[in-house]
Amino acid sequence: MIMFMSNIVSILLMTEFVLGNFANVLIALVNCNDWTKRPKISADGILTALAFCRIVMLWAMLINWYVIVYNLTLYNSEVKIIVHVALTVSNHFSNWLATSLSIFYLLKIANFSSLIFLHLKWRVKSVVLMMMLGTSLFLFFQVAVLSMDEAIQTNEYEGNTTQKIKLRDILHLSNVTLFTLTNFIPFTMSLTSFLLLIFSLWKHLRQMQLNGKGSQDPSTKVHIKAMQTVISFLFLFVIYILALIVSVWNSNQLQKEPVQMLYDVVLIMYPSIHSVILIWGNGKLTQAFLSFLWQSRCWLKERK
Repeated sequence: MIMFMSNIVSILLMTEFVLGNFANVLIALVNCNDWTKRPKISADGILTALAFCRIVMLWAMLINWYVIVYNLTLYNSEVKIIVHVALTVSNHFSNWLATSLSIFYLLKIANFSSLIFLHLKWRVKSVVLMMMLGTSLFLFFQVAVLSMDEAIQTNEYEGNTTQKIKLRDILHLSNVTLFTLTNFIPFTMSLTSFLLLIFSLWKHLRQMQLNGKGSQDPSTKVHIKAMQTVISFLFLFVIYILALIVSVWNSNQLQKEPVQMLYDVVLIMYPSIHSVILIWGNGKLTQAFLSFLWQSRCWLKERK
């Protein structure tokens, strides 16, 4: 029974991995060409950077899963630190780029008369750039603490054991604190963007009713599409964070193979499924995907 469940979970994980890589490679290929011709901060540029980060994230997750579940002897301290650092860096930029996309949609689509909002709206590119650069400071400290934490855990029983255990506990607490901040802050900002988009849509619909116009105007459709993108990110992000919190507080349980595999299946949903939703919500990406399916169908017919 355990073997059967392991096989099912392995199939799910590999399906999510292939789907996520396909979606992110498609996003990168479609947007990268246009972005290199016009290198500026835009929704397409953010999507391209997000796709590259998630490709790295997916491969790091797969390597971490494969080495832990199938070949524990290869998982030495150096490999463990490299994989965990790759996961931390890709997770950081994935979260903040997705948050930047939410904020970009808010500032481009929403309409508020506040001077602060108008100031940010006029400087949306600078807002996104400064946010990404500013949060890199969190990443620097998180990588440093994570590396020291992994090194201390690896050599815990060498030298002065008592001091190393105390240092390990301090570093682990620091790591958990930084982890909480670097995940909670982007979630809060994305949630705020979503709520402001709802409020902006409500104001817009109310104004349309007062003017005696229909509610299916272009601005309403843009609002709704942006809200769908943001809420899908929030939903998957909540599942992802809950899984990470479980991993932080129940690391001993994750040493068991079935638990580890289920945990990885839940984690890999975030960079895979959200990228598929981004394709569905973007007309250019959807057209490229349908074109790929049509060309694949024609190729298969020719082969037959």
